[in-house]
Parts: sequence; structure tokens; C-alpha cells
Amino acid sequence: MNTSRPASTRDRLLDTAERLFAEHGFAATSLRTLTEAAGANVAAVNYHFGSKEGLLRSVVERAMASVNGERLRLLEELGASGRKPTVEELVRAFVATGASIVERSGERGPAVARFLGRVMFEPDPAVRRLFGTEVAPVEGQYLDALQAALPELPPDEVAFRYRAMVGLLGLHQSNALDDLHPGRPKTVAGHTRTETDRLIALLTAGLQAPPAAG
Repeated sequence: MNTSRPASTRDRLLDTAERLFAEHGFAATSLRTLTEAAGANVAAVNYHFGSKEGLLRSVVERAMASVNGERLRLLEELGASGRKPTVEELVRAFVATGASIVERSGERGPAVARFLGRVMFEPDPAVRRLFGTEVAPVEGQYLDALQAALPELPPDEVAFRYRAMVGLLGLHQSNALDDLHPGRPKTVAGHTRTETDRLIALLTAGLQAPPAAG
């Protein structure tokens, strides 16, 4: 006998928004389409999330919860070692955790990866800013740690390289880099450890490169 409880209205809205925002983008997904697909109504969105933007914020928060928690734990662990973390250690803690988002999200993994890739590169800057605001408390600590690990670089140079790291990771975890590759595309979700190690090596070298001329 199946004793599993049916999904709540709130969970159905989150699951449906995650899928539709990933497929069509935030602006192109109407509340009517979303609520009909979720078997709910617009009043339920307002009740649970306050607005369509509030729903998006909750989808981002849920998608990033395990990643943010693990990143914070690893950063605290590095800080407790009694020495300043290396650039490679910081990049590995940040990137490996993000690259494992498919596995961390269980059966929702592929949908979460597509959603985050879509939101991070959404044409509407307001959507990108909303995502940035949701991840800033943890990711900002990594930027601070990287600046401390790279005292020879100006802070604005480290910040630029950090943003490049976030962008490449977003492409990697959403499988967008595979679509851009001229070779045979991947047919399975997730990333091998070798691929993630390559990205970590690339980003570590880039962060540690001499300052840009001029």
C-alpha cells in the first residue's frame, strides 16, 4: 500500500515553477500557466510567496540550500585549521560543491541544474540580482577569503576573477558547456570527478595569474 502523502500546494508550486522557469525563463512564464500546471490558483501564490518574484526567490533558496550549507561548512572547516586557506582549497570547496548539485538534489537534480543555469544567465538583470542576493551571504565569504589568499592582487581584480569563476561554474553545472563543445554531447546528467578537477585546476590557475596589464 502506498502511504506517501500527496505534495502540498506549496511544494507543487515550487516544483512547477522550478521546471517552467528552467524551460521558458522567468518573464515568459505567466502565473496563469504556472498555477494551472501546478493545480493551484494565483491566490495560492500570493498566500505562500507574496508574489511571482517571491516564488522565484523561494525556488532559488530551496535549490541552493544544500550547496550553501555545505560551502559554509567547508569554509568554516578551512578557517578552523589555524592557517590561511590556499586558493586551490577555496576553489575546490566552492566548485566541487556546486558541481555536485545534481546529486545533492536527488530526483530533482537535472531540473535544479537547468533552473540555476537559466536564472544565472537570465537576460533580465532584476532576476540575476535576485539570485545574487540569495547566494550573497555565503558566496561573499568566499570572495573575502580569496582576497585574503591573494594579497598581491587588487581587490577589484580578485572580484572580477571570482565572478568569472561563478559564471563558468554555472555553465558547468547546468551542462551548458557540453552543448557548446564541438565534440559529442554528454547523454547523462551530472559530472565526472575528472571534469570537475579540470575546472578547479583551470580556475585556480586563473585566479593566481599575474595582474592584467594596464
